[in-house]
Amino acid sequence: MPNVNSYNANQLAELVVKKYHSGDLKSALGLCQQLNRRFYDFHHGWYLASFLLVRVNNTKDALLAIDKALGLYSCDKYFLQQAQCYMANGDISHAKRVCKKLATPQFSNAGLHHELGELLSKVNMYTEALVEFEKAIALDPSHYEFYFNRGTVQRYLGHNLAAQESFDRAIELQPTDYESYLSRANLMKQTEDNNHIDQMRGVVTAPTAAASKTKSLHHVYYALAKELEDVGEYQESFRMLSTGSHLKRQQMQYNIKTDIDIIDTIIDVYSAQAMSSIPKGIESSDAIFILGMPRTGTTLVERILSSHSDISSAGELNNFSMVMMQEINSKGIKPKSRLDLITETTRLDFKQLGQAYLNSVVPLRDKKPFFIDKLPFNYLYAGLIHLAMPNAKIINLQRHPMATCYAVYKQLFNDAYPFSYSLSELGHYYAAYNRLMVHWNTVMPGVIHTVNYEQVVAETELEAKKLISYCDLEWQSECLQFHQNKHASTTASASQVRQPVYSSSVEMWRNYQNYLLPLEKILNDKKINIA
Repeated sequence: MPNVNSYNANQLAELVVKKYHSGDLKSALGLCQQLNRRFYDFHHGWYLASFLLVRVNNTKDALLAIDKALGLYSCDKYFLQQAQCYMANGDISHAKRVCKKLATPQFSNAGLHHELGELLSKVNMYTEALVEFEKAIALDPSHYEFYFNRGTVQRYLGHNLAAQESFDRAIELQPTDYESYLSRANLMKQTEDNNHIDQMRGVVTAPTAAASKTKSLHHVYYALAKELEDVGEYQESFRMLSTGSHLKRQQMQYNIKTDIDIIDTIIDVYSAQAMSSIPKGIESSDAIFILGMPRTGTTLVERILSSHSDISSAGELNNFSMVMMQEINSKGIKPKSRLDLITETTRLDFKQLGQAYLNSVVPLRDKKPFFIDKLPFNYLYAGLIHLAMPNAKIINLQRHPMATCYAVYKQLFNDAYPFSYSLSELGHYYAAYNRLMVHWNTVMPGVIHTVNYEQVVAETELEAKKLISYCDLEWQSECLQFHQNKHASTTASASQVRQPVYSSSVEMWRNYQNYLLPLEKILNDKKINIA
């Protein structure tokens, strides 16, 4: 480390930034500590400290540092860093509050507008996020990430044509931005006259593709599979899908046995006796949980319900499991394994768990009486949810097993559902999920409202009225106009929910039946009814 005793505050700050950009984070932190010791009232030094501490996941000290900076000098850039720190600490409520203060900042740096746009997206302020991405692009139109993120928010808001232009521009600026190809393909149904199939065939056969096969090229294979399916080229579509899923699976460390053991342990631990003997939680009926295997119509049901004037959607929240772990840690419980953790959850104060969950959702919901938590894999916690909030509504979506598995297989998820990239693993997992739902319905009969996706498609009004009745609300005809719901959707179905109910996907899996025979055999062997 250089002798910096003669450096003034600005010179030392410049050296900190130089070390950071060179990749020497350790030296940057050391120099920043010197900077703040010698020049305690130099506000920019505390800002730099906060920035660096976030990079090493010391988020609590990062928040203290930016608070010191703001105590010395108040500016939008520092407030943005403060919001980032709150977000990194899981304090969404304070992050959102600070973001609202930053509704109309005018940074001279395009990157700061982009950073604010990303943060606004994380706190579900999508309209405001779009404004920031537009500002970033106006200041510097050369960054493909700006266009990709703008397109993503435009898709959430239902601006599909604008989103397509954004993804086109991102690809033009960075042809190896493979995620943009898939995001663009998912915007709308492609036609024989209007598609990107030839362009993407060129991408996957290009010499540069070989080096990308273990990175992100699988996005293009999934995009090709989707567009080929749109135009009826089912054989090639499945070949592209198989290639893409194989590439994705190669990148993962995953053992299906772990997940199946977890489900079997949940079934053993949360027996009928346990469910009847564990003290119940709070009386609140605010929450409506929509769960089930992904790609089974959970978003469709969410949009139907959230079109009711008394119901809003808080989106796909991991709050229940997150709060559960916080309660475990606060009690000093130290499970030896994930399976041991399941047993330890029976020792929780479920009344306290229910209240902590509701408190955690406050910054994510509006002031309507009821809110939806639509995280599909909350099926793992259905029994615990009922114990914590016995008056909460729990809705489970079901779909034809083969249709479900095919729809899951063709969807590229980010970090969830690792079983979805192998037909064999998918079949075994589906059987375990099915076994768990049978168990929940056995040990808490009448609690879960099961909805059949095919029935919703065939008789939308009838099934919608059943849903509203289950939620103990008066019917409103607006629930049938869900496709006009302006609320942002961040799910894989974000484009589809802007359309009226359609039936084309119900039997789509049958076009691939010969390719799905290994899956069919597993489901048959597991006594799953696929008639």
